[in-house]
Amino acid sequence: MIWSRWRRFKVEPLQQASPKITLLLNTIASPLQAGIYEEGRLIEECSVEGKTSAVLLPLLDELLSRYDISRIVYARGPGSYMSIKLTYITLKTLEIVRNIPCYGCSAFLLNGGKPIKAMGNLYFIKEKETIITKKFEEPVDAEFALPHTIDDLELDEESTPEYMLPAV
Repeated sequence: MIWSRWRRFKVEPLQQASPKITLLLNTIASPLQAGIYEEGRLIEECSVEGKTSAVLLPLLDELLSRYDISRIVYARGPGSYMSIKLTYITLKTLEIVRNIPCYGCSAFLLNGGKPIKAMGNLYFIKEKETIITKKFEEPVDAEFALPHTIDDLELDEESTPEYMLPAV
């Protein structure tokens, strides 16, 4: 006589690994830009007019409720000191509270390396690896754009802001 033993196992459906969702934020200039990237490809973008202090938290709240964000990248400078500072503090708080890693990237990567408004007719420019301010008599049109993919975006492991304040 052959005996066989059957065990009952609770069969769970196979869970698919959730896709890696990255949030890219650019708060350097108005409008504030946000891009949602799935596996490195842009799947949604939005722009919000207004001060960073008024629009950043509601935007983050909405995006965090809609997506399982696994990391956040932000333009860490140069640009608006207050926007960079507020964004950094907010994202570091999310990193601590929600365990979502935060990375930085140069704002020059999001505008094709063109000058970035500092104040008045002063602009930040990048010469080789050095960022300096330069005066332009005419306003410089340097729009920011979110990349279609972020696979090749040069990320800084260091997420601290890149403050570039002119001498007072």
